[in-house]
Amino acid sequence: MVFEKDELADQKKKLSSEDLRQALAESNACYVLITCAEPTEDGKMQVEMTYDGDPSLAAYLIESAHSLIENQEETAKDFL
Repeated sequence: MVFEKDELADQKKKLSSEDLRQALAESNACYVLITCAEPTEDGKMQVEMTYDGDPSLAAYLIESAHSLIENQEETAKDFL
């Protein structure tokens, strides 16, 4: 399940966290779900992570996502 930002906001209203975790677990060998709340006035933010599946695969997904984001940031800097 892949949602664009606006679609995710709409789906968030319709799905509970448990519904989302169940849907992800049913259709994937492994998933990592990282969420955060809006920052408080003092700049703190509550971050939560849930995963299901093989812990090594979950770690691989996180590392791969991190590399992807870094590469996208570097590419964006090249266009500035």
